Amino acid sequence: MPKQSEEMLMDLWMSLLLVWITCVPCVSMTPIIGQSKSTQTGGSTAVASGLGEGQRLLSRAKRGWVWNQMFVLEEFSGPDPILVGRLHTDLDVGSKNIKYVLAGEGAGTIFAINELTGDIHAMKRLDREEKAEYTLTAQVVNADTDEPLEPPSEFIIKVQDINDNPPQFIEGPYRASVPEMSPVGTPVTRVTATDADDPVYGNSAKLVYSILEGQPYFSVDPNSATIKIALHGMDREMREEYLVVIQAKDMGGHMGGLSGTTTVTITLTDINDNPPKFSKSLYEFIIPEDLPTGKMGGKVKANDRDIGENAKSTYSVIEGNDQGVFEIVTDPQTQEGLLRLKKPLDYESKRAYTLKVEATNVRFEPSSGGPFKDTATVKIVVEDADEPPVFSKPMYSLEVNENAPINTVIGTVNARDPDSTGSSVRYFIDRHTDLERQFNINVDDGKITLAKPLDRETDMWHNITVTATEVRNHSQISRAIVAIRVMDINDNAPEFATEYEAFLCENGKPGQVIQTVSAVDKDDPIQGHYFDYRLVPEMLNNPNFTIKNNQAVYKISSTDNTLFRKRGCNTEMYFLPIIVTDNGNPPMSSTNTLTIRVCGCSKDGIVQSCNVEAYVLPIGLSMGALIAILACIILLLVIVVLFVTLRRHKNEPLIIKDDEDVRENIIRYDDEGGGEEDTEAFDIATLQNPDGINGYLPRKDIKPDLQFMPRAGQHSGPNGVDVDEFINVRLHEADNDPTAPPYDSIQIYGYEGRGSIAGSLSSLETASSDSDQNYDYLREWGPRFRRLGELYSVGESDRET
Repeated sequence: MPKQSEEMLMDLWMSLLLVWITCVPCVSMTPIIGQSKSTQTGGSTAVASGLGEGQRLLSRAKRGWVWNQMFVLEEFSGPDPILVGRLHTDLDVGSKNIKYVLAGEGAGTIFAINELTGDIHAMKRLDREEKAEYTLTAQVVNADTDEPLEPPSEFIIKVQDINDNPPQFIEGPYRASVPEMSPVGTPVTRVTATDADDPVYGNSAKLVYSILEGQPYFSVDPNSATIKIALHGMDREMREEYLVVIQAKDMGGHMGGLSGTTTVTITLTDINDNPPKFSKSLYEFIIPEDLPTGKMGGKVKANDRDIGENAKSTYSVIEGNDQGVFEIVTDPQTQEGLLRLKKPLDYESKRAYTLKVEATNVRFEPSSGGPFKDTATVKIVVEDADEPPVFSKPMYSLEVNENAPINTVIGTVNARDPDSTGSSVRYFIDRHTDLERQFNINVDDGKITLAKPLDRETDMWHNITVTATEVRNHSQISRAIVAIRVMDINDNAPEFATEYEAFLCENGKPGQVIQTVSAVDKDDPIQGHYFDYRLVPEMLNNPNFTIKNNQAVYKISSTDNTLFRKRGCNTEMYFLPIIVTDNGNPPMSSTNTLTIRVCGCSKDGIVQSCNVEAYVLPIGLSMGALIAILACIILLLVIVVLFVTLRRHKNEPLIIKDDEDVRENIIRYDDEGGGEEDTEAFDIATLQNPDGINGYLPRKDIKPDLQFMPRAGQHSGPNGVDVDEFINVRLHEADNDPTAPPYDSIQIYGYEGRGSIAGSLSSLETASSDSDQNYDYLREWGPRFRRLGELYSVGESDRET
């Protein structure tokens, strides 16, 4: 017999057994209304209805059901209502007219009572999971008057459970993880199933768990539903994910129970149980010697079967890098080892390197064993490259005197070709750093010479760039900075620090200090400045002023106050020449003038009035000479002003200004003109240059040296060349004449427009004179020229008269 049929048969027998157990006591033992209990515990006596007072039956009563509790089996359905139980009262003796009344939960809808017999029936199919019990009230009333004969009694109808709900995993499906290589019995996760049946009555809600899929890797505890590791040495690198099916079965797992399943996806998490491993034991790279420092020369890779942080490795050079030429770093994206240069390579010095590199895991787990590292050999061959010349110094510092003559050798730079071929080198000065071309360099030996005189006071330093180029390969260029310092020589004479002007009272005392002067020098001697002050030789014997040198303090003193007394109402001004000499080699000197005013002062020595009349010592100019010089200066200023005024007047343009329109000067008459276009306002641009719209014609405002030979003009008679063509030819000649200044020339054309059937009316090119001209033909040109012909005819007749 199939297993499913056996389970169905078992369920049927269990249901019938439960019905029999439930219904037989309900029918045989009828509750009695009006009693609290129908039986008592063993040994008690029962009081039977209908016995007289004082009469007692001492008999042993059988243990019965508690009258106020009834049971009904859930999910039971049949053609007739289900008898739940029967109510009975002592008043029901057959002679009285009584009836039973039912009230409470489900009364009249779910439960019905037979008014005569007290039988209670379930009218509907009940579900314990919806409602487990019902509370009702029973009462006996008079059938005729509905008066209660007894007080109401309350009782409970319980819905008895059957196994009609399978177990369910509410939270499924599940996901869990466990480290790889975990020992047997390691808990992974716990699942939970629920059963809606009554957990108190029977085994309908007693669950037992089992594993349907996932052996032999995992197991499950039948009672706690805890999933555990069941196989030793589960490796994530072999298999990472497992699908486990768990079953929960009620009825304690016995036959006939209901079951439910769920899935658990278990992932093995990684641990660092695999060391890094180089894909090759030997790597070979060819690196050119001109590879810049910091650039990559090759890559190595150590693979790790682990993932995440467990797969990260760090690289290092453990052998063959004594000079620190190389370094190896880890690429965080690809986990490759990047071999880079820390120092430049030199093919001529060393042509090959052998390195030993090591890859080590960043994370280390002692429980996983070890060592977690691997090594590989890296051979590097240096490839020869054409290198640029190398200067003996990256920067040169040279000195030259500021008075050095042209072609003086300032210094020498030196560069060589580092290649084994040893090409010759040529030197050049980068003229972007020597715009004034003050220096030259010998292309063969690198000697720097002076090309122009130098002035330290203008530029003390000159920084130029010298390039060195290989003869056989001009693309190989190197540069060096040459700083040239201009050394100072004594080539500047000292001068007064400022223009001094001293004031002396006319009543000044002899020997008093008039002014303290100081000097400056553009030169910068190493030992510092020291100046000597003295009067010019003509003033050495001057009785009025002296100069003294006292610890670099120079004082001008008056020796006689008789010179400074007023002469009438005038005071005097003196110019005292002083020679200032420096301490250079050779010494330089200059003559500076100190202006001294003799002023009127108060008794306290406060200056009150001074004039501008000067007296020059020792050689002065008369007042007449000064006036003559001043007059010459004023005359020159007047001449300059007149010249500028005439120049401006001459430069005024003769042509009409741009903001003036020549059409404002045109008087329009009602007389008919010579053509169709003349009836409306004409376009002035057509007369200026009819071909100007065809292109841009350049203007030349500077008169060139080339002389332009105009071609012979064309003469046209009355029926000659078209006026439009004539004007275009003249415009073309004028526009292409380089000697014609467009800014002050005016081209005038007698152009009457196009469209006239009579042609040109101009008499400028008429061969005959005015007296021979006959205007009678104008009347034959039509009504438009009839009025014009009459006017000319009248004029002709008037002349004859």
